[in-house]
Amino acid sequence: MSPTSSGRRAAPLAVLLVGLTGCGAGQAAEDDGRLDVVVSSYPLQYVAEQVGGGHVDVANLTPPGGDTHRLDPAPREVAALSEADVVVHLTGGLQPAVDEVLERERPDHVVDAASVADRGPDPHFWLDPLRLAQVGRDVAAELSEVDPGHAADYDDAAARLEDALGAIDREYTEALAACDGATLLASHEAFGYLAERYGLRQVGVAGLDPNVEPSPSRVRAVAEEVGRTGARTIFFEAAAGSGVAEVLAGDLGLATDVLHPIERVAAGDSYPELMSANLAALQRGLACGT
Repeated sequence: MSPTSSGRRAAPLAVLLVGLTGCGAGQAAEDDGRLDVVVSSYPLQYVAEQVGGGHVDVANLTPPGGDTHRLDPAPREVAALSEADVVVHLTGGLQPAVDEVLERERPDHVVDAASVADRGPDPHFWLDPLRLAQVGRDVAAELSEVDPGHAADYDDAAARLEDALGAIDREYTEALAACDGATLLASHEAFGYLAERYGLRQVGVAGLDPNVEPSPSRVRAVAEEVGRTGARTIFFEAAAGSGVAEVLAGDLGLATDVLHPIERVAAGDSYPELMSANLAALQRGLACGT
């Protein structure tokens, strides 16, 4: 299929994407025939790459290890969003600067993952693999609209992704079957979708912001929760540090462990690997009937 027959852009966007992370971003030749897809966070990059395969070049506005929340697009990134064949983003406050750009530039083809994120201020819907699978189907539909000649490939890839994410879901369901109702004590409340899917009860030491110190009254409430439920581990995000979790764990005689919100993702990490590591941490740390 020729670069012009699907309405895609060629060399100008490839130049603008130099320096953005992704699968071959900025290196595509003018006539390579691939769609330019711009995403705003790692989980969306994972989906776009899995569904688009060799038909797309995916550029992530958030670099490896970067803070998704603090993303403020530079001029070349604004241009990339405007000129992309497809943009995949989560509107609603995770990245307000990107929301503003998309509202102003109004690119023709946007997949908004907000359609599967319904837990208010908690943006981490991708910790529920079945919700992430729905985004895969939405991405396939949008890519097919732009590039109908490869629609069957996109549909097949979305189905394979759905199967893979379904396998992760089944693994979690089976491994945590004895943990129904167990308390997931987290340093901050980033795991609501995961808890909801697998029958856990998230209790956050702090709120959604890992940099906010909990109040003395909140610490007392957590201590009471530990005494009431037998919770034995405080989970914290490695990127945010163990600070408060370690102090509170020492005071209450608890262990600490890492749960990854799959947000600040290092180069080389992958969604399936991080979900597997999270499951292992939950199996170690939850007070379950096993």
